Amino acid sequence: MLFTELLKMAWLSLTANKLRTFLTMLGVIIGVTSVIALVSIGMGLQKNMMESFSRLGSNMLIIMPGSSNRGGPRGAAGSITTLTYNDAEAIKEKIKDISYVSPTVRTSTQVVYGHENWNSSITGVVPEYVAIQSLELKSGLFFSEHDVDVRNRVAVIGATVAANLFASVNPVGKKIRIGNAPYTVIGVLNSKGSSSGGQDQDDVVLIPLTTAQERLIGVTYVQSINVQVAAADKMDEVQSNIEKLLRQRHRIRSGAEDDFNVRNLTSIMETMSSMSTMITLFLGAIAGISLFVGGVGIMNITLASVTERTREIGIRKAIGATYSNIMLQFLIESTMISVIGGIIGIVIGVGAAQLITKFANFNTVISVQSIIISFGFALFVGVFFGLLPARKAARLDPIDALRYE
Repeated sequence: MLFTELLKMAWLSLTANKLRTFLTMLGVIIGVTSVIALVSIGMGLQKNMMESFSRLGSNMLIIMPGSSNRGGPRGAAGSITTLTYNDAEAIKEKIKDISYVSPTVRTSTQVVYGHENWNSSITGVVPEYVAIQSLELKSGLFFSEHDVDVRNRVAVIGATVAANLFASVNPVGKKIRIGNAPYTVIGVLNSKGSSSGGQDQDDVVLIPLTTAQERLIGVTYVQSINVQVAAADKMDEVQSNIEKLLRQRHRIRSGAEDDFNVRNLTSIMETMSSMSTMITLFLGAIAGISLFVGGVGIMNITLASVTERTREIGIRKAIGATYSNIMLQFLIESTMISVIGGIIGIVIGVGAAQLITKFANFNTVISVQSIIISFGFALFVGVFFGLLPARKAARLDPIDALRYE
């Protein structure tokens, strides 16, 4: 019964000064909103990064030409041309626990169909590239090993290229020009959307590797070799075996620097996940500071309220109110400010995260955990910063309080 009466008194006290109560509450509202919105952005960034890596395939090793740059600026990864199609074939034949191997070369050039043209990324690959990249065909077929062997001029195009060159026309069977040579479109890929970096993954034309090397670009090397390992626990072993094989094939002496670089995509994913988690925590911590500032505001206003209501406190103590009664009354007031402000902050924070997703073309992730933590911290702030004013009110001498003007 006493607690109910104290709640009513706290509510009447807060509503008696609506503007002051709202301004006090504003710090908590901004703090909770900031925590939820910023953490949602951070978690959305982490999710987008992980999805982009997962699109590259699971258990992936990427072999790049050039050293890992251990000896200074010379020979940075990808700066020299030391990998060949035969290297990829040797890896496929001699290394165990490998599911797929796909060497690639890339260039960018204009693609023409009739009066339409589009500048796109041209990638030379082998059929295993489909499995490695988890590609799906919307229509048509992917090219075969025979197309690679005989250097056929065939192409599989992405959704963006199809939309810009063909509009509503079915591209399969049509002729396009790449580098002034005709290519037959035999397939169209399903859309994969944009990567976390905003790159359009559908703006691509895939052609047989040997066709790209000899008929389009005019090179004998490959720019990368993608390797999909059969099991995650075999990643390190397969990576070590590939490095040994390539050192033998490239006749690299013991102690000499490698002319290639094997990148473990799983390790990169773990590193990026760790970095994005740190960014999320950092954003949450920055937002948490505003909650702390809001708590200082609660303490300031509650102290002012104690001073204003000194005579009221004296009367209550004179008619029998105990130390705990007075302290609980002011603690309830400060906690009520935090609870109401926290609820409003949750609503605004969730709404802000959804608006970012809708209008900023960035997927946020609203976490129940972040909502609970931010609300719990707001509640803690209300209790913690309400303690000092509550103790001050409870320790007032009733005689001095009654004399106060």
